[in-house]
Amino acid sequence: MGLVANDVLLIFKILTMSPIAIQAIQFLISLSLLIVLHELGHFIPAKLFKTRVEKFYLFFDVKFALFKKKIGETEYGIGWLPLGGYVKIAGMIDESMDTEAMKLPPQPWEFRTKPAWQRLIIMLGGVTVNFILAVLIFIGMAFAYGEQYIVNDSLKDGIYVSEPALGAKLGIQTGDKILAVDGQPVERFSALFLEIVNGNSLTIERDGSLIEKEIPVDFIATLLEDEEKARFLGFRQPFVVQEISPDSPNVGAALQEGDQMISVNGTPFYYVDQADQVLTPYKGKKVEAVYERNGSLMRDSLMVTEEAKLGIALKPLTMQEYVDKGLMSIETKEYGLIESIPVGIDRGISTLSGYVKQLKKIFNPDTGAYKGVGGFAAIGGLFPDTWDWQAFWGTTALISIILAFMNVLPIPALDGGHVVFLLYEIISGRKPSDKFLEYAQMVGFFLLIALLLFANGNDLFKLLFK
Repeated sequence: MGLVANDVLLIFKILTMSPIAIQAIQFLISLSLLIVLHELGHFIPAKLFKTRVEKFYLFFDVKFALFKKKIGETEYGIGWLPLGGYVKIAGMIDESMDTEAMKLPPQPWEFRTKPAWQRLIIMLGGVTVNFILAVLIFIGMAFAYGEQYIVNDSLKDGIYVSEPALGAKLGIQTGDKILAVDGQPVERFSALFLEIVNGNSLTIERDGSLIEKEIPVDFIATLLEDEEKARFLGFRQPFVVQEISPDSPNVGAALQEGDQMISVNGTPFYYVDQADQVLTPYKGKKVEAVYERNGSLMRDSLMVTEEAKLGIALKPLTMQEYVDKGLMSIETKEYGLIESIPVGIDRGISTLSGYVKQLKKIFNPDTGAYKGVGGFAAIGGLFPDTWDWQAFWGTTALISIILAFMNVLPIPALDGGHVVFLLYEIISGRKPSDKFLEYAQMVGFFLLIALLLFANGNDLFKLLFK
């Protein structure tokens, strides 16, 4: 018995050491939580309206279940196929396609005998719970962690574009300040990339002038060609000395750790991204360098190599050091419990709005965004490869928003499809026939299978060929 326990513990330790396993575990926990709460959103109003719930399952029990137990009139269980979950409500045409039960006389405890408004509430319960859950998570995160972010327009000398080709396509370059997307100011630097992906136009400040740029309609497709280059926006790194490399021609120079380069032969030289342009004309020559040390300006003669280098290792700076140099400002906010509520609501709404913008891009073939649609691997990849509760809850809230919106789409077999038919019934006073609902459910089911195959096929293609 002890040996088995030790083996299990060893396997768990091995799994938790693997970055992929850590992502998978987080994904499974998050998905299970979201599925159970989504189905509770249907289960609770069904019970309140005295509608019989025959099954409540986490994951699908095709042919068999890993666990099941009947309590009262409901069978609770865990299926083996982790593609979602379901509640089987008596008298309802759903994914179980139990058409035989629909041939029997309607019973007062069945879904089909309830007033349309009650059935509508039951069907909207899942997506409502998903959205409320996301908002509650955002409220909890605001209260527990507060907020800290780089103020976008505080970057003194603009952004750094690490991939000039991508920058050229977008119409931006190192030193620009991207002030707004679609006319809306971007407050947080961390939000800049996603706003550009979702947006249609940029407002840029360059050399003191404002410039309007249209974002190319196929810019997302360009990003997807090489996803490793997608994060092409950063902030400019000052040229601060860590040490002189042992093989440098400048060994013995007076430079010390922390010295900040100011100019070379009178040409401003403050950032790393300026090195090639400033040093290239002086290959193999000596230059006069001006640098700052503890508030004082120093001078030294340095040799430029044939590769246009100085042979100096650079010192990575902390965010606080960037702030101390006056290169950016960091906003820090802490919230009490009551203050966290509007913050969480606002973040829930803005996250939903951003996701809707992404879907609009996906459904426009000209953008090429459909190439980026991903399945379970892509969703699992949203989680960090080390355990981080803040990242876990933030990602769980995002997925909850995605589930809420996807489920409310007017596709038969999804909650939104049922809602459309119920709204038709309420407005027209005529209920669609059971046979029509059966066919609609089958069509919706095949659409979902096709979407599932496409999304996970994209994941597989990226794994094999990229």
